Amino acid sequence: MQSKTAHFKENAKKALGDAQLQRVLDKFSTGFPVKRAQAAARLPEFEDLRDAARDIRAHVLDNLDVYLERFETKVIETGGMVHWARGGSDACSIIGDICKSVDAKTVTKSKSMIGEEIAINDYLEKNGVDPVETDLGEYIIQLRDEPPSHIIVPAVHLSKEQVAETFREKHTDLPADRVLDNPRILLDEARGKLREKFLSADVGLSGANMLVAETGSIALVTNEGNADLSVGLPRVHIVLASIEKVVPCMEDAWTLLRVLARSATGQDLSVYTSFVTGPKRSDDLDGPEEFHVVLLDNGRSSMLGSEFHDMLRCIKCGSCINHCPVYAKIGGHAYGWVYPGPMGSVLSPALLGDVSANDLPNASTLCGKCETVCPVRIPLPEMLRQWRNRQFEANQMPTRQRLGLRAWAWLARRPRTYRLVMEIGTGLLTKLAPRNGRFKNLPFAKGWTSKRDLPAPQGKTFMAQWKQRSNGGSS
Repeated sequence: MQSKTAHFKENAKKALGDAQLQRVLDKFSTGFPVKRAQAAARLPEFEDLRDAARDIRAHVLDNLDVYLERFETKVIETGGMVHWARGGSDACSIIGDICKSVDAKTVTKSKSMIGEEIAINDYLEKNGVDPVETDLGEYIIQLRDEPPSHIIVPAVHLSKEQVAETFREKHTDLPADRVLDNPRILLDEARGKLREKFLSADVGLSGANMLVAETGSIALVTNEGNADLSVGLPRVHIVLASIEKVVPCMEDAWTLLRVLARSATGQDLSVYTSFVTGPKRSDDLDGPEEFHVVLLDNGRSSMLGSEFHDMLRCIKCGSCINHCPVYAKIGGHAYGWVYPGPMGSVLSPALLGDVSANDLPNASTLCGKCETVCPVRIPLPEMLRQWRNRQFEANQMPTRQRLGLRAWAWLARRPRTYRLVMEIGTGLLTKLAPRNGRFKNLPFAKGWTSKRDLPAPQGKTFMAQWKQRSNGGSS
């Protein structure tokens, strides 16, 4: 997927003005966040599991070379092959060569954000191979030639009416006057179209939620069963996974699974949780004859030991995205690359390695909700601040923003002056406030007031109230 992160501001403005998108996003905050809270409440040990999951991921990153080599050894022992790819082009070439070796014409794919990251679909199409997305959401956006807008629900930005319109446009062999007015009918139509693809595919391409070093297995988590069909029916199974996905053993994998689904969709466990180990054995009734694992770095090793080291703990549950107030207003496409929301605002600048993603770390209120709900307790707000610090030190911020920060820093180092300015400023705003106490327009705050009113200050400043209480008074 080609990065468009440099156009974040324009993308965000477009998203805010998209009435259809805003109607869809309005429902977003009542879905997964509520379900996550309910799932956590049902499990008394949930917070302890988060601690355990954090420690597992931290231990893996501190010993990543050991576990990757152990995983490779086990894959080979079970009859598979491991391929190491430094960058996206390397991974694409490896996958292309495997497809060419078996004269593949069709590849069925289960959902993989790493595949989006390296634009594997574009590569396969250019080399005469037809990639077919089999996750329902991915299938829909592939028909629409759109990127995913969320890492676990890629078509969350669409209404069922838009999906119906897409099916009518693309499924031209079906009656034009057919009824497409509810999700079940749409699902059945997609299932019918995909069934023939599953049966005729030459290669199955999957991602991996985890790589188990103890057994050489991969874990696949879905709610549709499409991954099982993608990897079990074709003659060749290719796994595309980033290097940090490895876990030491099955017990650790199950610990992570207990927080993954609850954090992602509010389920106790996803409908399909599958472990795949190597190719078909002589006494197996079915399964692939070849099993390949492509391990992708693509900038991740450079994050190890850096201030963004802990970002590699991420298990791609999407919980930080689900709870982000910025994402809830602009959706995923505005971020311009594979990973939206808080996790993307940290990860994208690191993986892209240039200034094109500089706006993303600033697309955050730093409310801290992302860290509060992260199943592996990644300090996302701190890392967003680290990116902002880097931009400031490298003189990569807009001039007005730099001057504003310098003025703020100057005041913050002078408490008395700071309190005086705040008292004068809040007093002035209180006097100028309309009768309803909300500003519809305000100089230097157009970014806020263009979409919402700005509440006027109420009462005394925090410092004034603190001083009064400390002296025994009441506010």
